[in-house]
Amino acid sequence: MDNIITNIKAIIQEKGLKQKFVASKAGFTPQEFSSILCGRKSFKTEYVERVCAALGITPNELFGIKEAS
Repeated sequence: MDNIITNIKAIIQEKGLKQKFVASKAGFTPQEFSSILCGRKSFKTEYVERVCAALGITPNELFGIKEAS
């Protein structure tokens, strides 16, 4: 799950978003989202859809899977 957290942080930075904004859009409190990103709270599979929707990405992008072109 470390790769997912790394990807989330990178995407937040690439898109110029605020962690608090993403947390709110994904239905987390800022503290809860921070705990997930810092590893104090586990990233659960049920979070995938929420985080992807908040970031405007696909699950493949979240998991770092490159689309075949």
